[in-house]
Amino acid sequence: MRLKKQISVLSAAVAMCCGTVLAAETGAQPWLNARLGAGERADLAVREMTLDEKLKLVYGYLGNDMESKKFKRPEESHVQSAGFIYGLPRLGIPHLRETDAGLGIASQGGPQARAGTALPSGLNTAATWDLATAYAGGAMIGAEARAYGFNVLLAGGVNLMREPRNGRNFEYAGEDPLLAGKIVGAQIKGIQSNRVISTLKHFALNDQETGRTTLNVKIDDQSARMSDLLALQIANEEGKPGSVMCSYNRINGVYGCESDYLLNQVLKKDWGFKGWVMSDWGATHSTIPAANAGLDQQSGMPFDLADYFGPPLKEAVMNGWVPQTRLDDMARRILHAMFEHGVVDQPVGAPVSSIDLKDHAAISIKDAQDGMVLLKNSAKVLPLDKAVKRVAVIGGYADRGVMAGGGSSLVYPAGGNAAPELMPKIWPGPVMIYPSSPLKAIQARLPNAVVAYSDGADPAAAAKLARESDVVLVFATQWTGEGFDMPNLSLPDKQDALIAAVAEANAKTVVVLETGGPVTMPWLSKVSSVLEAWYPGSSGGEAIAGVLFGEVNPSGHLPATFPASESQLPRPALDGFPEVADKRFDVSYHEGAAVGYKWFDLKGLKPLFPFGHGLSYTDFALTDLSTSVKDGVLHASFSVKNVGKVAGKEVAQVYVAPVSARWEAPKRLVGFHKADAAPGAVVKAAIAVDPRLLAMYDSASKTWKVAKGDYKVILAADAAAAADGKAVSKVVHLEAAVYDVNGKPLKAGKR
Repeated sequence: MRLKKQISVLSAAVAMCCGTVLAAETGAQPWLNARLGAGERADLAVREMTLDEKLKLVYGYLGNDMESKKFKRPEESHVQSAGFIYGLPRLGIPHLRETDAGLGIASQGGPQARAGTALPSGLNTAATWDLATAYAGGAMIGAEARAYGFNVLLAGGVNLMREPRNGRNFEYAGEDPLLAGKIVGAQIKGIQSNRVISTLKHFALNDQETGRTTLNVKIDDQSARMSDLLALQIANEEGKPGSVMCSYNRINGVYGCESDYLLNQVLKKDWGFKGWVMSDWGATHSTIPAANAGLDQQSGMPFDLADYFGPPLKEAVMNGWVPQTRLDDMARRILHAMFEHGVVDQPVGAPVSSIDLKDHAAISIKDAQDGMVLLKNSAKVLPLDKAVKRVAVIGGYADRGVMAGGGSSLVYPAGGNAAPELMPKIWPGPVMIYPSSPLKAIQARLPNAVVAYSDGADPAAAAKLARESDVVLVFATQWTGEGFDMPNLSLPDKQDALIAAVAEANAKTVVVLETGGPVTMPWLSKVSSVLEAWYPGSSGGEAIAGVLFGEVNPSGHLPATFPASESQLPRPALDGFPEVADKRFDVSYHEGAAVGYKWFDLKGLKPLFPFGHGLSYTDFALTDLSTSVKDGVLHASFSVKNVGKVAGKEVAQVYVAPVSARWEAPKRLVGFHKADAAPGAVVKAAIAVDPRLLAMYDSASKTWKVAKGDYKVILAADAAAAADGKAVSKVVHLEAAVYDVNGKPLKAGKR
């Protein structure tokens, strides 16, 4: 791929050049010696820095003009970018140039948006259950970030789906801490393979957008450690991000960006995080409390009410209110990440004017197709027969393109917005339709058929077209985005009524959903097939068509439960909705660690579609489950056999349920494997279970404790099958064990 080759050549040239320079300057500037460890180099550099130089590193600017605050971006920043931090040329430390976000290279609003490749939504990538796919997507967007001259990518979103109406769910990775942590960790690792720093965000418990800057999450330490914090912990371990972004919300009365508990105790002390904590844009609320509580860098000024880490921080340090050692630590952490991830030794070059997006489109398409979830296919209408004569395509802007989510993560595509008239056109918009038309991709595959389109505005006309067709494809969209939540789980704009009318006219109706998360489906029994395509990225139309026609066998499995109604949720009414400016309110996470399928299991609720659900154009058998315990670690092995007639991929899921011990819920996901198998082929797989997934967290001792007893190990294709007794299972005995806060065995004397 041309871009990657260019980057590799550039990196090699920079490394050779820097190697010569380093050899000459090791004596005068020893922190530039790449043979030293990142920690030692950071220490050496901090010792050489003046007070003002340290203060430079901890203060970030917005990389875009903000007319409402009479702010002009720093000239050295990249136009319409997320952020900029001045480097220290005297010491060989480059500027930090930051770009949003986790789905590709986003631009702030304005006339000079840079074109990038948009990955499908984070939920789509999580639905692949494939770490290699997540890594490849991260590596691709990291390469584009580097090509455009950015060395920090504000990616790594892993807020659990406690609230399916959350407008930012599409950026994240679902409801389970193991799956979400592993997927996002792999993406972070891919991004940082380009010598670009990735963040991990939003730290922590930022699980709804309504009132996000004012709400107060109420949750106990044990529940947090076994749910949202566990997802972040796993992502941190897997991805090793250079930076963590703290969140807008308050947690037990304290803002996330001035929480000693979260930043100093959990992140830095317990997890041993050596990088730096940056604030979210507008999430800094103080100078002395924030700095002493562990915030290392104020981001995106002028978003905050004051320049807390500007002159006020200098005064606080000079007066001893913020210790000099604390400012040193703030600067050291930033430098540690820059040295560790190659930002200093292999600096980014000048931004390219454009990127050859064709090679990267293939990565986006594969991700999209591997994450699309076939929810229903009762009449086997899918895959579509290319001999079909009359096809109706209805709704969802399918004649023009595919939906994208809104807010800071929005990637602007080559070719522009296919529906520029849609509102809102300003934040959190614009509402973006990527110019990759499913209709055109379908027509290209059916040159001898009549493929007619209706926008669905007139349900009666759409129903008439459906009656005249052999098969109907209804595209339904739900626009979600940063800064707002959905009022309910229904499709907006009367699309449920449209689908019902079309299905009444033709039973061979396929619904393709382009949504930011779960939706209810009152018409489900009337349609033949449902494909959840999420937000499928900048080549989404082509990706969808490939799955509809069986060129790619759908293999996505849900990373989140689809409720039958809002009444099944821990909070049937969304707290704080509709939002009132500046209103403070509490959100009680009374469900504790029982998030998603765990809540449904605990309460005996039957969802519309369970966590882990996903159909295929072939059939699989999960067999040969075997378990063992070696050195206290639970191991499971099993076989996945393709018993159908076409090649496909299956996600084998392993759950554990305690027989006598009590957990927050009846069972937990403890492992998974995505198997790719030809017809008749058998794939053998094995997993080792993280002991934290078999334990309860004890806050008093900061340990994970496994209770002695019997545990049922269950091999299933979704969470419901694991609960109904039909799945393959084995009972294994575990001895009592204690593990430290990071899941490592404790010696007997330390228990």
